[in-house]
Amino acid sequence: MGIFDKFKDTAENLKEKAADLVDGHGDKVGEGLDKAGEFADEKSGGKYGDQIDTGVEKAKDGLDSLDGQNDDIPDKPSA
Repeated sequence: MGIFDKFKDTAENLKEKAADLVDGHGDKVGEGLDKAGEFADEKSGGKYGDQIDTGVEKAKDGLDSLDGQNDDIPDKPSA
């Protein structure tokens, strides 16, 4: 087994662990991403709010689809 095979196996293992985490705690992961986005928006003075919101949604979609389904992270409730 070559070094790249080991890297590939490690990356696959990490992906599976992340998918399990999101499967079990998707609501908390979503809340954390929302809070991080709100923090970044506050620190930028609202200057980059649209870009931050887009980034948060892409992060949620990417993490949510690790298991091939978009069913773990709930959508942000409308305020």
